[in-house]
Amino acid sequence: MAVSLEDRALVVIDVQNDFCPGGALAVGDGDSVVAPINRLLPKFGVRVLTQDWHPADHSSFADNHPGATPFSTVEMPYGTQVLWPAHCIQGTEGAAFHAKLETTAADLVIRKGFRSGIDSYSAFFENDHETATGLAGYLRERGVTKLCFAGLATDFCVAWSALDAVKQGFEVAVVTDACRAIDLDGSLDAAMSNMSKAGVDLVSVADLEA
Repeated sequence: MAVSLEDRALVVIDVQNDFCPGGALAVGDGDSVVAPINRLLPKFGVRVLTQDWHPADHSSFADNHPGATPFSTVEMPYGTQVLWPAHCIQGTEGAAFHAKLETTAADLVIRKGFRSGIDSYSAFFENDHETATGLAGYLRERGVTKLCFAGLATDFCVAWSALDAVKQGFEVAVVTDACRAIDLDGSLDAAMSNMSKAGVDLVSVADLEA
């Protein structure tokens, strides 16, 4: 018998053009998450999409640090920051959701990373772990205690969101075959290990459907 998902929220992380093949920060095979996510969306009682939404002068962009190269790191007041290629710039096609993603199913869209001085991987907090997006309060107001995450990328925004959700007291699962990873210097193995240790359930689409 299929698991009841009516009392759960599906949080879909950053399925945007710049993270899909051909995008400025493409995740390998990133667009393959769209079909399973679309299949899952109608099964959940609450559906949330997140969207990276950076100003062009964002401090996480390598272009905004003279002499820096993409994927190098710098120290910010909130910790070590990877410097990314410019991506998901507000109002651009790269920041738009993938055209085949069923965005009309969403109850809420959370935009993150719109403050130029701080990056925001998690759906719940910016990278200082203090500045909240408001998602936790929204979910509590909706009476949701169980969350499933899918999207891009497994080892950054998905993992950070899942770990923050655990800290916020939610029961958390990550749908691993509806995610894809960047895998920067072993980041995928580290993220999977950290999620498992934190009590995140690592499930498949089939697990949720049967």
